[in-house]
Amino acid sequence: MYTVKDNLIFGFHGCDESLCKKLINGEESLDYSKNPYDWLGKGMYFWENDPERALEWAKNVQKYAQNPKQKIEVPSVVGAVICLGKCLDFMEISNLKKLKDVYMELTEKGYQLPENTGKSFYKRNLDCFLINYLVAKEEKENGTKYDSVRGVFFEGNELYKNAGFREKNHIQIAVINPNCIKGYFKVRDVNPDFDEV
Repeated sequence: MYTVKDNLIFGFHGCDESLCKKLINGEESLDYSKNPYDWLGKGMYFWENDPERALEWAKNVQKYAQNPKQKIEVPSVVGAVICLGKCLDFMEISNLKKLKDVYMELTEKGYQLPENTGKSFYKRNLDCFLINYLVAKEEKENGTKYDSVRGVFFEGNELYKNAGFREKNHIQIAVINPNCIKGYFKVRDVNPDFDEV
């Protein structure tokens, strides 16, 4: 009853300035990321409510990227108004349980599963595989079609000694159904003559 999220949220995608302009002008659509190491499986990726984090990623993509085709000459950010729809939200305990159950099912059947690797498990091959498997299984077995996947990630160094917060904590969204994206917009600076709203 609560898995359909029909409210609108803001998502931010770091990319090259040329792509940003094309998306805003309706000249191009965002491609699905289908890398085997994507954190939330197949989808179009956004940082939730954090244009600064999206820009930081775009500026450092060459350092982070495992995909050599990903070139950003002029780092930019495009905003999107998104309705998550039927969301596989990993901030909900029922969905975490589903993911764990899929893992247990596959290991009990003797599947050789990929592994998460790299510093802080930056390459999430296992998570990606399990999420894609779960999405396909839910559709096949009970007709559930997920529109989006959402997760919270605790990333980076501690803010201070024994901190419960890290430098790069974020919420990420992978949009599966392109109709969830209601529109793109250019990220604006705050007008200093007025209070922020």
